[in-house]
Amino acid sequence: MKFFDIFSRTPKNTESVVLIDIGTSSVAGAYVHYAEGELPTFLYTESEPIKAHKGEPEEGAMLRALKTLGETLIREGAPILARTTGSGTAQKIIVSIDAPWQETTVHTEHFEENEPFIFTENMVSKRLKETHKELEEKKMLVDESIIGTILNGYGTQEPYGKKANHASVIVLTSLIESGIATNIVSTLEHLFHRTSVLPIAGNSLRYQAMREVFPHERDALILDATNEELSSISLVRRGLIVSLIQAKVRSGADAWATTITNELAELSNQFPLPRTIFLLARESDINSLQKALDTVNFGALWLSDNPPKIVPVLKTHMSTSVRQSTEQPVDVVLLLMALFYAHAKERKEKF
Repeated sequence: MKFFDIFSRTPKNTESVVLIDIGTSSVAGAYVHYAEGELPTFLYTESEPIKAHKGEPEEGAMLRALKTLGETLIREGAPILARTTGSGTAQKIIVSIDAPWQETTVHTEHFEENEPFIFTENMVSKRLKETHKELEEKKMLVDESIIGTILNGYGTQEPYGKKANHASVIVLTSLIESGIATNIVSTLEHLFHRTSVLPIAGNSLRYQAMREVFPHERDALILDATNEELSSISLVRRGLIVSLIQAKVRSGADAWATTITNELAELSNQFPLPRTIFLLARESDINSLQKALDTVNFGALWLSDNPPKIVPVLKTHMSTSVRQSTEQPVDVVLLLMALFYAHAKERKEKF
């Protein structure tokens, strides 16, 4: 099921959503209520560590933690939802899935003909369907978002129906192992009964949310270190992502910084690097990771004595975009999930 296929089956004025974040070492969840003209409101949040029993595979431990989290959400969160909205039932469940079970890629599709042509949405849809045939059979396509369109060398947000000599679309694709996705969806459907469940790769979701949180930063690097096993580096130029690197990382802030520095060195051989770096990490890790980056001599990569500006992504960056009425503090990843879904709804209504 594609991400926006389920919008038409829900009321436009109010909606309650369960957000689930599946990380490497824990799972977290929240009830969020959306009402037209109001900020998304967090009503309840909880987390559960992923602890594998002896000899237990990672998937089994994760699904067991997910089941426990779901039971807690229903037992403790649903009554709060009911008191607030009049119903303890959520319409949708958005599930963000991270490594080792997801994969996100960026690619560009080019369109060019001998004569000027009218660029249409149908042309893009047809091309993307052709690329689907090349996906691995064991992977499930859970999200495919066009994150940039260039007509005749210029980026545009409203490309369809316009005449072009050449065009390009930048596509962000999320894949999740089919077996994992099926088991996650089945677990949640069994718990929440007939609620639409939508999985999406975590770093894809967070990248798209970051574009909404910092809309005026058109040239930046985004270091997504929310996953303990796999960090991603997104290079954004002129508002468009031009490269996405996923790097396996070792434990420890210094080892992480070394890996990131090496990846940035490789990236600098292909592109000039922007001077703003957004650091996205779990609250428990962000201070140590920022300190590790502060010790790196970036002069050789930026060909300058002035170091780039490192901006840690904090809850305060989103304080005016969401409301929180929860007893437990809301993790920054869940905040980004809430904003991603809010803006996704807006884009669907506009187009």
